[in-house]
Amino acid sequence: MKIIKVNNHCLWLRYGQPIATESLAFDTQNTEELSALPSLPVKIEIMENKIKLSFGLDEAAKVFGLGQNVRGMNKRGGLYESFCTDDPIHTPDKKSLYGAHNFLLITGEKPFGLFIDYPGKIIYDIGYTLHDEMNITISDINADLFIFQNGTLKELTLSFRSLMGNSYAAPKWAFGYQQSRWSYGTKEEVDRIISGFEENEIPCDAVYLDIDYMDDFKDFTVDEQKFPKFEEYVRELKNKGIRLIPIIDAGVKIEEGYDVYEEGVENQYFCLNSQQEPFVAAVWPGKVHFPDFLNPEVRRWFGLKYKTLVDMGVEGFWNDMNEPSIFYTEDRLQRTIDMAKKSEGENLNIHSFFELTHAFKSLFNHPDDYQKFYHQIEGTLINHKSVHNLYGYNMTRSAAEGLEKIDPNRRFLLFSRASTVGLGRYAGIWTGDNYSWWEHILLHLQMMPAINQCGILYTGADTGGFSGNANGQLLVRWSQFSLFSPLFRNHSALNTRAQEPFAFDETITRIMRNVIKLRYALIPYLYSEYMKSVTQHGVYFMPLCFAFEDGFSSEVDDQMLVGESLMVAPVYRENAKGRYVYVPEDMLMWKAVTDKIEKTEIMKKGIHYVDLSLEEVPIFIKKNSLLILARPAMNVDNLDLGELTVLGYVTDEATYIYYDDDGITRNYERGDYSEVIIKVVYEHNQYTVTIKNNGNHTLRKVNLILVGPDDSREERELLIDQ
Repeated sequence: MKIIKVNNHCLWLRYGQPIATESLAFDTQNTEELSALPSLPVKIEIMENKIKLSFGLDEAAKVFGLGQNVRGMNKRGGLYESFCTDDPIHTPDKKSLYGAHNFLLITGEKPFGLFIDYPGKIIYDIGYTLHDEMNITISDINADLFIFQNGTLKELTLSFRSLMGNSYAAPKWAFGYQQSRWSYGTKEEVDRIISGFEENEIPCDAVYLDIDYMDDFKDFTVDEQKFPKFEEYVRELKNKGIRLIPIIDAGVKIEEGYDVYEEGVENQYFCLNSQQEPFVAAVWPGKVHFPDFLNPEVRRWFGLKYKTLVDMGVEGFWNDMNEPSIFYTEDRLQRTIDMAKKSEGENLNIHSFFELTHAFKSLFNHPDDYQKFYHQIEGTLINHKSVHNLYGYNMTRSAAEGLEKIDPNRRFLLFSRASTVGLGRYAGIWTGDNYSWWEHILLHLQMMPAINQCGILYTGADTGGFSGNANGQLLVRWSQFSLFSPLFRNHSALNTRAQEPFAFDETITRIMRNVIKLRYALIPYLYSEYMKSVTQHGVYFMPLCFAFEDGFSSEVDDQMLVGESLMVAPVYRENAKGRYVYVPEDMLMWKAVTDKIEKTEIMKKGIHYVDLSLEEVPIFIKKNSLLILARPAMNVDNLDLGELTVLGYVTDEATYIYYDDDGITRNYERGDYSEVIIKVVYEHNQYTVTIKNNGNHTLRKVNLILVGPDDSREERELLIDQ
């Protein structure tokens, strides 16, 4: 074992010979190797070729983290597995979802953080077997452990975030509203959807293409019958301010004459079976091979394949089915068919009937199938199961690195379904297939801070639910939270009820129009906070207790902080006309209906019941904080950022640094961005406002709405000298 001090917050323990996952990207030259193991907050045991970590939990201890997983923000009481899993039914008893994010924070007198850099299965028993004990079992001894100490929860999170290096910066247009559905299968259908937005005057920046756009489900192809003159069509829509975003899947169809398949076979780019032949599984196209994304040469090859669609004008992609998902393998399918044939004519009793049905259900993502194929790492065959969590990460890394070679200075929209820690440097994620259940609004909210803590900033859920049938009320309430997520995408499944913003009655259409316009008004603030998190290794979403150490804030897991100025508390129960809200300090509540700022009220510290009609979005502005707003537009390209509104709650002094850049290029990495420093001082019952433009921002006018400690309100305009 190697013991390395990374910095004053972080200790690195290296066991065995870990497979290089490159989850972290810190400079090891400044580390210090220690000769003795210092006192640790966890007990570490090596047993039966596994590593076991244990820690006692006192009654008040809470456990935050694990990124994309079920249950509340506090993971105590649950049993979890770190193993990327294609499972759309996110019920509280599930142990793993699409992401494997091995970072935890444990509260207490001396809080600490733990990151486990291991690409296979990890089991977390967090007070599940024994209420007052946490036990973690790593499936191998080849792992890196990082222990974070000597700081607050926020400080430990930022220390962990800083070790991951630079984060993915999405283009600014990717903060606009985005519409998706598995069924937009022809140009005519996409035109119909876009016309719905135009006729109802609802803003939109992107429409997604699911698997239907491909030629027989083959990656990097377009069905010319369904989408004739695709390049011309992409250009036509972009002129309207709308991007087309196609899906790319992990499985490559086995088909003679298909260039991706033939090149992969010729160059031995696919994962292998035990006979060292290309492994065969089945997904959407039927039988496929899986590219061996752990091989750098394969990553380069596959990543450059995105050029086919980039050359047609495409500026964004979503990578799917990359856990990887397996519908069936040939041998398991044959065994199941044989079992069914054998059962023909039999009198199936309770045992034989359920044995047969279980065999068919178990075809999909059977755990044993992940042990049937192999990767080649530096000439050595590695069983997939031991590196499973790296697959989707490396597919998306392949895409990111390929896109950077294709167009080095352009920011592309890129996000993935499967992920592990480290993916946040290359892309974002969405939280996978969910359901049109009210419980999934709350689950969406509870996932967001944990995903950010694990270094993935651009994220969001399928708003309205992917499976099942949403009603208008659910779509509205879900959208009222999603409007704060970096990714605001409405996505639903084939054969479910349509859930576009205009798919319901006139009342729901009107409310959804206002919610989406409110999103566009918020984009200057949301983008500013996102990009500051990117450039400063920060977090965009936080639990309340990261900023407020008042004891009760750590009990609240249905509210969160968004950036430095806002707290949000969405309604997530059906037919609710309001909700209880905990206000950890005096705040200004804006009951937003549109971007017009009308209903505001100072909420004193404490617990309040807030009445909220279906159309009202509660937005809480922290004391001595400012919120930046723009006038809504039909898409991000047409936002006028030269005239902004500043809503502030100022009891003495507030300063906000408004970040902006071109939103398209990587020039911000070279210092080409602007910071507008807005300072408001409240003294002797009057406000003094100063605005300093550091950079080339074209700000010309600011509309100020300032609320003071006695609920006084002052409105004024400031013209800015260029």
